[in-house]
Amino acid sequence: MKLVPLGDQAVLANLPDEAAAVRLAAVVRGANPPWLQDVVPAYASVGVFFDADAISGADVRAWLTRLPQGADAARLAGSTHVIPVCYELQLDLPRVCGVTGLSADEVIRLHTATEFTVYAVGFVPGFPYLGYLPPPLCGVPRLESPRVRVEPGSVAITGRQSAIYPAASPGGWNLIGRTPLTIVDAADDFFPIRVGDRVWFERIDAGKYRRLEGTRLSVEW
Repeated sequence: MKLVPLGDQAVLANLPDEAAAVRLAAVVRGANPPWLQDVVPAYASVGVFFDADAISGADVRAWLTRLPQGADAARLAGSTHVIPVCYELQLDLPRVCGVTGLSADEVIRLHTATEFTVYAVGFVPGFPYLGYLPPPLCGVPRLESPRVRVEPGSVAITGRQSAIYPAASPGGWNLIGRTPLTIVDAADDFFPIRVGDRVWFERIDAGKYRRLEGTRLSVEW
C-alpha cells in the first residue's frame, strides 16, 4: 500500500488491486475514527478524507499503516442487490451480438448469471461501475458517437464492465436493457449502491417492468 497526500484534507491509498481497495475501504469505514469525513474507493485506490482541524495528514497515514490487513468477511461483503431488468427495452443488443457472435438470449443469459462487484461510483452521482463481465461478453467498444440522452435505469455494457445509468444523461455505453427501479434520489440523499456491494440482474418482461416502475431499490440481503 502506497500512501500519498491528496490535497490538505485527504490521503490517497494506492493498492495492488480492486479487491484490496474494497477491503481497505470496509476496514476504514468499520473503524470510523472521529476525524473521518469520507471514504472514496475507486478501483485500486481509496481516498480517506479527514478533519484537518482534528488530525494531521501524517497521523492519518500512520493510522492507515497500522490497520489490520484482514477483516470480518461479512462486513467486507457489503450488500447484495437483485435488480430486475427488462431486456426488451434495449437499443444496442444487435450491436453487442454482432461484436461477440452471441445470440440475444445468450447475451442475456450470461449477463444475468454473473455476480458483479461495485468497484467505483461516479461519472454522475450514483453511477455504479460493475465488474466484471464474463469473457464471452468482454470487448464490446463504446458507441462511436455518445447519445445525448440515456434514459434513467438503462443497463449497459462496454469493455469488461456493466453499469446502470441512475438518471438521464449523455452516455456512450451499449444499452442492453432497463430497470424499472429508482437507484438514486439525490434530493433525498438516497444512494443505496456502494463500492463493495454485489449486484445480480434478473430478467423481467414488459408487464412486470410497468408494475415496478418508480419503485425504489431495496437491499435484498
